[in-house]
Amino acid sequence: MFIRFGYEIGIDCPQPTPMMTYLSIVPERRGDIVGERGPVVSPIVPMEEITDPHGNTCLRMVLPEGETKLSYDAVIKDEGRLDASDPLAEAVPVEKLPPAWLPYLSASRYCETDRLSALAWKLFGDVPAGWQRVEAICDYVHDRLVFSYGYAQIMRTALEAHEDRLGVSRDYAHLAIAFCRCMNMPARYVNGYMADIGVPESPAPMDFNAWFEVFVGDRWYTFDAKNNARRAGRIPVARGRDAADIPLIQTFGKHQLTAFTVWTCVEADSRLSRSHRSADISLLTPWFSETWSRHVQQRDRDRH
Repeated sequence: MFIRFGYEIGIDCPQPTPMMTYLSIVPERRGDIVGERGPVVSPIVPMEEITDPHGNTCLRMVLPEGETKLSYDAVIKDEGRLDASDPLAEAVPVEKLPPAWLPYLSASRYCETDRLSALAWKLFGDVPAGWQRVEAICDYVHDRLVFSYGYAQIMRTALEAHEDRLGVSRDYAHLAIAFCRCMNMPARYVNGYMADIGVPESPAPMDFNAWFEVFVGDRWYTFDAKNNARRAGRIPVARGRDAADIPLIQTFGKHQLTAFTVWTCVEADSRLSRSHRSADISLLTPWFSETWSRHVQQRDRDRH
């Protein structure tokens, strides 16, 4: 199947401001893209593509004073399979873990393993280590928290989410990650796109989603404490220890967000048309089409 995804974001800065974005999909999925426009920045500024320590692709630029708009629109080919599952996967002893995965056992900005360890062992210590233990953690976090976009709080940590008993997808992920690490299972945070595939369509505005991955058996597996179900069509954007490692937008100075629209939907074919087929997803604005044309013209001039 084909999935269309993208964004339009507006940012206003009082002065020229350096910025990094974690909006590009993970490198291993780039080969599945069958059509794309962007990323486009208006007004046009130089962009540099870099790779962070976690292997994510980032764009670095300096925004001018005033409003800047960023846009991207793409279609990706996806097999439509549910998240991989292996109920027999066992936890890997710490001493046998690949060295690269050891940082995903430690506390991080939003995942206070030191403050949650005693509770984690009390709740999950009697559950067989490995897949069953991760599922038990997902069940607990799913039942513990109440979801609502109105509960979004950028500074909320895993412990605070547990005590408040509410949150959004990033809070579900942070709490589950913290519990997994307390139980000596490497866990990492993932941000990305996820359409309503095989589930009832949500009336809420589309947004980026957060889930997490745990290293059990001999590989990383996807888990989702918020939905607490295997899903199809996930498109990872970036991975890190928690949300602090992979902010969608990171400015090094003051800024104000003036627009934020995200879309993810199943397409009938691979053609990147000018409009969306889903009524719940915002139409591409005329600004995007006009800016894309100017971007292509400028790119062609630069090449020559």
